[in-house]
Amino acid sequence: MSIHPDQRYLEGLLQNDTLLVQEIYQRFAGKIKHHILQHQGTEDDAADIFQESIIDIYHQAKYKELQLTCPFEPFFLLICKRKWLNELKKRSRQPVTKRLDDLYEVGEDAFAAAEQVVKEEAQANMYLAQFERLGEKCREILRLSLTGEAQEKIAAAMGVTYGYLRKKKSECMATLLSFIQAQKI
Repeated sequence: MSIHPDQRYLEGLLQNDTLLVQEIYQRFAGKIKHHILQHQGTEDDAADIFQESIIDIYHQAKYKELQLTCPFEPFFLLICKRKWLNELKKRSRQPVTKRLDDLYEVGEDAFAAAEQVVKEEAQANMYLAQFERLGEKCREILRLSLTGEAQEKIAAAMGVTYGYLRKKKSECMATLLSFIQAQKI
């Protein structure tokens, strides 16, 4: 299959192209927010899922050389929706079902999209700044954990035990969350 012209989004993420990242937020943040609000989530949940999905796509493009053969929008929306389903399953707030209709049910929330983009961008910048405060080992563990690779494989690649990796990842996340909470006060 040939590479889709929307590959420019992945290249923009890899090159940290501010205008293209803003375009992604402007075009898709409202849709993700609407979907998550309609499925037992909050605005904070929507912002987190959106940001985590962007990071996942970035890592797929950087470390696994992801090539888009379809439009970016349905690909991105599907990732966000699946990530939200996994979050709901983790929280055990509702049984997770995957209906085909759910994959295509995306509403418009254009009125609030611009305001949300500004909030999400500020939040993303703050998260990244706090992430950079972590030590190099913590940043590496968290980055690798976001790739979706099995924790056992990550531990082996880093030359540590699985138990150590889990404990260290937990400590790193706790430190990161404390940095973020301190910024929100």
